[in-house]
Amino acid sequence: MSRIAVIGSINMDIVNKVEEFPLPGETIHGRGTSYQPGGKGANQAVAAALAGDGAVMIGAVGDDAFGGVLIDSLRTRGVDTTAVAVKEGSSGLAFITVSGSGENTIVLSSGSNGRLTQADVSREALAGAEIALLQNEIPPEVNLHALKLCAELGIKAYYNPAPAAPIPKEALPLIDTLVVNETEAEVVSGLPVAGVDDAERAAKALVAAGVGRVIVTLGGKGAVALERAGEPLRVPAFKVEPADTTAAGDTFIGAYAAASAAGRSIAESLRYAAAAAAISVTRHGAQSSIPSKDEIERFLRDRE
Repeated sequence: MSRIAVIGSINMDIVNKVEEFPLPGETIHGRGTSYQPGGKGANQAVAAALAGDGAVMIGAVGDDAFGGVLIDSLRTRGVDTTAVAVKEGSSGLAFITVSGSGENTIVLSSGSNGRLTQADVSREALAGAEIALLQNEIPPEVNLHALKLCAELGIKAYYNPAPAAPIPKEALPLIDTLVVNETEAEVVSGLPVAGVDDAERAAKALVAAGVGRVIVTLGGKGAVALERAGEPLRVPAFKVEPADTTAAGDTFIGAYAAASAAGRSIAESLRYAAAAAAISVTRHGAQSSIPSKDEIERFLRDRE
């Protein structure tokens, strides 16, 4: 049993490339379509598995043609899928249109992710886990149930509230580590966040509200971490030439969890996660861009 369990979404990303976005009522020709396994939960599970010693995925796929493909994508990357439920109907889908200038529009269809229930997140599925990762692409009542269950079982809950949404006050003390970007930090703290100093203020407010540790990721400006009994810790980002930032945040979170589970310090875990995210942005795709433990350690050695 892996020490990391991921409770969350599993999507098939259907990516259409176009020269320009169509106007309402307009039909245009696309420049190609690709099918890429994704979903925040699945991406974080792959990142944790590749950066560490495996992960367990707790989620749901549909009984459609995509379900088996999504499960296979997880399995081939070292994720245990025995706790993935198969629901009647469609799998989760993300319809992504990318313009020639690199902008995108995304329509999420929750499908089986929206049909995940509290019963699917069971004591048996979490047995043996030390860390559980959660996000916001499954029903909020399932997340709250998972947080309460983790507290009962002594499992550290790492929560990434993305897409951004407020967190119920009762849930804050149940969160061991809250991982947010600038937008998410604003939404959950109620404070403006536009840089490192703002990120530290938001983190202090969230720790004061009951969260054990807060990590604010700041893209090229690195990350800030704060816990109850410590001073803010700033970790710089690695400089790379980005090709595609898809799943960079999920890669950071999964790698951070893997490093933490392996007993690394907060500073070491953040540096390890920053390296994983830096590698991922130099590659295209979601799960296909996520690096392995050997690749991350080689990257770090080259920068010593």
